[in-house]
Amino acid sequence: MDYGKYKYEKSKKAKESRKKQHTQTVKEMRFSAKISDHDYGYKMRHVRDFLLHKDKVKASMRFRGREITHVERGKEIMEKLKADVEDIARVEQEPKLEGNTMTLMLGPDPKKIAIYERKMKKEVEKSAEDK
Repeated sequence: MDYGKYKYEKSKKAKESRKKQHTQTVKEMRFSAKISDHDYGYKMRHVRDFLLHKDKVKASMRFRGREITHVERGKEIMEKLKADVEDIARVEQEPKLEGNTMTLMLGPDPKKIAIYERKMKKEVEKSAEDK
């Protein structure tokens, strides 16, 4: 057997196996204690997109100046985020205050994502039938 041909086939197999892999990256989304409803919704949709693309999300909130006295407001926003993405994500780290920054780690849950995608597919099919 030709060694060059063997090396070529081996590299092709390695390339093919890498094609099906997905490297998980950590995306960060920063929130503020004084965030408006519209801004929160916009950022939350981005968090959902990151999770649906199977990336981890680190939600962080920096308390600036006197905002540190209202840590409960930050906790409320983090809890709201957890509730809004619970259908596709799992909490890897609860909201934790370190200095003047509160962080929450969310990871994609493959089983929940599969259920969500099936549900969305049914809704699309149903809306197509209605037209």
